[in-house]
Amino acid sequence: MFTGIITAIGTVQRADSNGGGLDLTIVTPYSDLVPGESVAVDGACLTVEKVNAGSFTAHVIRTSLDRTEFARYTSGRRVNLERALQAGDRLGGHLVQGHVDGVGTIVKRSERDDARLLDIEVPPDIGRVSIPLGSITVDGVSLTVNQVLSVTLIQVSLIPFTLQHTTLGDRAVGDRVHLEGDTIGKYVAALLDRRARGEDGEG
Repeated sequence: MFTGIITAIGTVQRADSNGGGLDLTIVTPYSDLVPGESVAVDGACLTVEKVNAGSFTAHVIRTSLDRTEFARYTSGRRVNLERALQAGDRLGGHLVQGHVDGVGTIVKRSERDDARLLDIEVPPDIGRVSIPLGSITVDGVSLTVNQVLSVTLIQVSLIPFTLQHTTLGDRAVGDRVHLEGDTIGKYVAALLDRRARGEDGEG
């Protein structure tokens, strides 16, 4: 479990195909990682398989490659990092599972006073659980939905701190980003779908 509060920016050192999946080696400022630990990389929960001097390696399985942009990651790419939440930690963002629900595309970037607005085209399943002032995770960053423009288009607002301390400050029109919809919204939507199909156990 994560919160969407980025604690470091890493850099992809290597991306090597391995058994149908991908081994990602990421340079990181974390100095006390251990094998088996979970780290969210651009919002996707990965397991640390090997700890090197100043970096770690995680394996991305085929099913994760199909749901993410990791197959396109190359050496030098900056990535958002967050270590797993510990009991007693502050929940500064929102409850994030580290499961990428889909990939979105930035279709518009604009400035409004001290904020940057991003319009993101999203899959319908994510748009359905997005509400104004609700939560969404973009490349691992906990954000508030500024507007829902349609079932496949949302807008988020980035404050200066987020632009400076995450990779979202690098994102431009046409870039693709990892998305995780609001956890509570996903459960509500799933329960409503079951009820509509008569699978809720009642009757």
